[in-house]
Amino acid sequence: MKRLNLFILGIATTAVLFGCGSSAAILSTPIENIDNTPLKYTELTENESKNWMHLDLVKDTIPGMSVNKAYNEVIKNKKGQTVIVAVIDAGIDTKHEDLDDVIWVNKKEIPNNNKDDDNNGYVDDIHGWNFLGDTYDEQLEYVRILASGNKNNPRYAEAQAEYNKEYQEYRGLKAQYDQIVQQIETSHKAVAKHLKKENYTKEEVFAIKTTDQALLRDVSVIQQTYGFGIGSVKETIDAIKSDLKNINERLNVHLNKNLKGRKTGDDPNDFSQTVYGNNNVNPAKKEELHGTHVAGVIAAERNNGKGMNGVANNVKIMALRAVPNGDEYDKDVALAIRYAVDNGAKIINGSFGKYYSPHSDKVQEAIKYASKNDVLFVSSSGNDALNVDKKPSFPNDQKNDSEIVDTFISVGAINSKYGSNLVASFSNYGKKNVDVFAPGYQIYSPKPNNEYDFIDGTSFSAPAVSGVAALIRSYYPKLTATQVKQIIMDSGLQLPAKVTVPGSENSVKSFGELSKSSKLVNAYNALIMASKISSN
Repeated sequence: MKRLNLFILGIATTAVLFGCGSSAAILSTPIENIDNTPLKYTELTENESKNWMHLDLVKDTIPGMSVNKAYNEVIKNKKGQTVIVAVIDAGIDTKHEDLDDVIWVNKKEIPNNNKDDDNNGYVDDIHGWNFLGDTYDEQLEYVRILASGNKNNPRYAEAQAEYNKEYQEYRGLKAQYDQIVQQIETSHKAVAKHLKKENYTKEEVFAIKTTDQALLRDVSVIQQTYGFGIGSVKETIDAIKSDLKNINERLNVHLNKNLKGRKTGDDPNDFSQTVYGNNNVNPAKKEELHGTHVAGVIAAERNNGKGMNGVANNVKIMALRAVPNGDEYDKDVALAIRYAVDNGAKIINGSFGKYYSPHSDKVQEAIKYASKNDVLFVSSSGNDALNVDKKPSFPNDQKNDSEIVDTFISVGAINSKYGSNLVASFSNYGKKNVDVFAPGYQIYSPKPNNEYDFIDGTSFSAPAVSGVAALIRSYYPKLTATQVKQIIMDSGLQLPAKVTVPGSENSVKSFGELSKSSKLVNAYNALIMASKISSN
């Protein structure tokens, strides 16, 4: 799911459980209902901020997934099997210092000989496949519907109404931001001239005394600029321009009916054309960081002294580039799912989504294919603060109000502080169509060129859950994808908190009302439950 950040407008029961294939007992106590959870009133430290999804609600008063606790107390002395996790996303930096040793290698293919050695239809697919080829920018799906001119499309009128609303909204934002930038830059020059320096301080601005009315207006503008709380005037201008760049991108790319973004030479509506794109699964641009970040959440190399730790060890990431700067095509998604299954993935992470899907049936066929082959699909629920029981997001596992498979998990996002704002304000939710919640706010993870950053979204809640699923499948490999899903849903923390419903400041519900499981994913509990089920 794509989301713009516009800053202005904007406890225990004792149990002895036995592990599969081991005579040693796991002496661990599951974390159960949290009735008297302490609240963390202080701000997170730098280390807590970078690792909060791995922390423990009881020990650390931070609502992470108890990943560190799981490693220390459940699987510390166990050996697991390697699990392939396919990441259908934007490009992944396969040479990143924190990912280079966890990237899947297709051992059936001889690198760079320009031959399809494994006869799977894809030449030199060493680390996966790039279904986008050289494509980067793309429209939103409902804009494609309008661009087709097919008014017989049952969702054409709906798409037109949505387009009109969003286009006017962003045109208005562009005009507003253009004006703000111009005004601040003009006032900045006047104040800098008066103070005879470009890098003045807030204190110096507020100390200006003058009878010049024009200068007073400029001083007032700069004083208000500090009120945004971003930093210096230059930092504020840069932040506004960054948002303006996003607004222009929305207008000129995502909402551009005339954009011809696809460069693969195939017809995206013809599913008989299955071989296109190329084997370069890396990002097309530095700005294409989403896939690298997602892969890092799952499997960034643990304890290597660099960056951060992924949730799972014993993982190989299969890179499937299928998500452009805009909405993904259903055909690319369906083929990527089938590629992942056919090439040994046991988990597929899909941190993407949209509300229009003209070939949703083809994607669901691929999801059923994955399920029949014991592959778990973990999906982000979306970042629009919507109830997806009322407005479906795609891909999903729903047909005629029932699930087509029992191996598909939809994930919502939580914040790093327990309390009324536990559920992230942007997260989609739904008692029927969102299965669980997991950390998704300001998640620290790799981005291209050996860099790291904090990003938020359900896009990063999903790989957190994929990481937990990979741990289960690694240490308890006899468990099926169906069992893994049920373990993740049943073993989570059932929190008593009353929370603000995303998108509605005045609506408060119990945390349990916003998802099917009513729970927050917990790796520690999940591994204990997996041990018990696997040994039965």
